[in-house]
Amino acid sequence: MAIRARAKLPPALLISCLAVLSLLLPCTARPVRETATIDGSRTSQHLNLRGSLLRGPESVAFDGAGAGPYSGVSDGRVLNPGYSAKACTASRIQPAELTESKCGRPALPLRGLMRVGPGGGEAKVLVTEADGVPLRFTNGVDVDQVTGKVFFTDSSMNYQRSQHEKVTATGDSTGRLMKFDPRTNRVTVLQAGITYPNGLAISADRTHLVVALTGPCKLMRYWIKGPKAGTSEPLANLPGYPDNVRADVNDGFWVALHREKMELPFGPDNHMLAVRINADGQVVQVMRGPKSVRPTEVVEREGGKLYMGSVELPYIAVVNL
Repeated sequence: MAIRARAKLPPALLISCLAVLSLLLPCTARPVRETATIDGSRTSQHLNLRGSLLRGPESVAFDGAGAGPYSGVSDGRVLNPGYSAKACTASRIQPAELTESKCGRPALPLRGLMRVGPGGGEAKVLVTEADGVPLRFTNGVDVDQVTGKVFFTDSSMNYQRSQHEKVTATGDSTGRLMKFDPRTNRVTVLQAGITYPNGLAISADRTHLVVALTGPCKLMRYWIKGPKAGTSEPLANLPGYPDNVRADVNDGFWVALHREKMELPFGPDNHMLAVRINADGQVVQVMRGPKSVRPTEVVEREGGKLYMGSVELPYIAVVNL
C-alpha cells in the first residue's frame, strides 16, 4: 500500500530522517542455534597497551614466525608486544635518536597504503592514489601469502575516516576495491562504486575475497580466480554493521560487528560482538557480550583463541573458544 506525504520536508531534514530510518531497518540473516553462541564477556586475558593515553588497537596481526599480536593504535603507531609508552616516548632525557633505535619511528600521518618491515621502523608509503584519484579513506587490507599481492579498500572518495558516519548516513557509494602488486608497484582498481567497503579477507583457497559492506550490513564476494574472475556477488546479509573480516581455521570467516542493526540504548546489556560465517555465507556461530565492547576485528588462532580488537578499548581481549 502506497503512503502519500501530506507535507514536504526541508531537504536537510529529509536527509536526516532517511539516515535515521536506514539505521533502524533490520538486516536479514539466517537464525543461529543458541548452542553456537560464545560468551565474549568471559575473556581469559587482556593484552593492555602500555600507556594510559594509548587506545584503539583496531586490528590484530601475527608475523610469519607466529609472534605477536601486533596492532595499530589511535596515535598512528604499529606496536609490538614489547612496546612501552614510557620507554618509547622522546624527551630531553631520552632523545628521539635513542627511542627510535629501540622502538622504531611512528608511522607517518599520510593517507594510503603503507608497509612496515619485519624489523619495525618508519612505515613506507606504497600507494596514495588510484586511477589519478587520491585515497581518502583507506581501510581494510589482506595479503596473498603466495603471490605477495595486496588487496585493500578505500571506503569513500568523498569522506575521510573521521567522517565515517556520513558515509553510512548518505549512502555514499564511491568506495573502491583495489590490488597492489609489489613486483611492479602497480595499483589496479578491481571494482568501483561500492557502498562502504570496509574490511576484507582472502579465502583459504585464494580464489576470492570477502569484503564487508558496513552501511548495507552485507558481505560481498569478489572472485580473483576461476571462471567468475573479475566479478562480484552478494555472500551474506548480516544482523549488524560489519567492520573487519578475518579468515577462521575452518575455511570460513570471522566478522566483527560494531553494533547490531536494531540495537537500542536501553534494555539488556548484551549484543552481538561478532559472527562466524562459513564458506557459503551462512552464520554458524555468534559471539555476544556487553554493549560497552564495540569490536572492530576478531582473529582466530590455532588452539581455540580469539583475539578481539577495538578502536575504543585500551587492550586486546582474548576469548577462549
